[in-house]
Amino acid sequence: MKRILIALSLVGAIAGAAPPNIVVLFSDDAGYADFGFQAKGDPALAKLTPRLTALAREGIVFSNAYVSGAVCSPSRAGLFTGRYQQRFGHEKNIPPNYMKGGLPLSEKFIGDRLKPLGYATGLIGKWHLGYPVEYQPNRRGFDHFFGILQGARSYFPLKQQQPHQVFQLNGKATPEGGYTTDRIGDGACDFIRSHKEKPFFLFVAFTSPHGPLQPKPEDVKAIGKLGGPKRLNYAGLVKSLDDNCGKILDCLDKEGLAKNTLVVFSNDNGGQTLTGAINTPLRGHKGEVVEGGIRVPMAMRWPSVIPAGKSNDSPVITLDWLPTFVEAAGGKVEAEWKLDGLSLLPVLKDPAAALPARPLFWRTGGSKGPVAVREGDWKLVQLRGKKEGAKAELYHLKDDVSEAKNLAAEHPDKLKALEAKRKAWEAELVEPLW
Repeated sequence: MKRILIALSLVGAIAGAAPPNIVVLFSDDAGYADFGFQAKGDPALAKLTPRLTALAREGIVFSNAYVSGAVCSPSRAGLFTGRYQQRFGHEKNIPPNYMKGGLPLSEKFIGDRLKPLGYATGLIGKWHLGYPVEYQPNRRGFDHFFGILQGARSYFPLKQQQPHQVFQLNGKATPEGGYTTDRIGDGACDFIRSHKEKPFFLFVAFTSPHGPLQPKPEDVKAIGKLGGPKRLNYAGLVKSLDDNCGKILDCLDKEGLAKNTLVVFSNDNGGQTLTGAINTPLRGHKGEVVEGGIRVPMAMRWPSVIPAGKSNDSPVITLDWLPTFVEAAGGKVEAEWKLDGLSLLPVLKDPAAALPARPLFWRTGGSKGPVAVREGDWKLVQLRGKKEGAKAELYHLKDDVSEAKNLAAEHPDKLKALEAKRKAWEAELVEPLW
């Protein structure tokens, strides 16, 4: 009840102003250490991300930020619905050209919640949540869609168009031409300019730096030398990502929208080390429930509300975005939505505030797959189905973010408590739909 009252009071405090625009800048497979605002980031990559670094310094950085899925499609499913995607079977990536369904039609999206509040809604870039028409963005809460349905495509024009890789505009294929990351950046600016007269929600889903490793030659030339060829090509993708995020931020400035626009930057899952990402100091990579697979960079800027130069170490998750956006827009989260996230508005207004204690959960591969629970600074990991076996691991993340020292034998009571919460959570889930 206390949390609800705090959230409502903040809504009241903000309600006197015009509802904010909301822009999400979402990268794909980027490394945890590959952005300049990260505390232990790679200095070489930090030089290539000046615009995202500036964005973070103008607002708040969440140092304990997570996604709900360790790979692309499940992560998006949780984010857009505000619910653990394992509740409705969206636990694995949708296979290419899978035409038997997608994210269940019974689930509501962020756009479905914001449109009744007067918002125009747009998605630019990657979808990856269903190929049949009824599962596509224009049927899932987005007024405007310019992007691709599949999880990735060539960064350069396709010699032969594929139906799920071609850039479509509201259901119709568009001609090939231009660099993929630039097309996404330009598409975002087009949406901003054409919808500036009313509040809008814009989700910009970059494919960069997801493979294939196809940077622009001029970006590689500008970078010079950086590790081996794979790391250099990956860095070229990151540079283009930052350039286009800057393009979108400049567009907000030019249109006079920056002050009352909540801009969010994050990544869809842990970095894919196979394509050159670096997750230092985290253990593991994309696809795993250890920190390197689920912890992500996250920063938010909202000049009229968020003080600049702040950070917060409360554990947060992308499930929190939907209730945050709804309350920022002046709406009310209804109990019947059965959300798993909570509003971050108290922290956005007062970055020193602490969020209520709660457990966070992850699972990949169904009831026999790896699972993890974090509550406070403690994390339970069970690598079921892996070579390591199903023996439980326990880590204290504040002292050991790299998950190097298993404390299970030393803290059996904490292990037992987290295990009980894991079992209760899994009892509410269903097996993967595909």
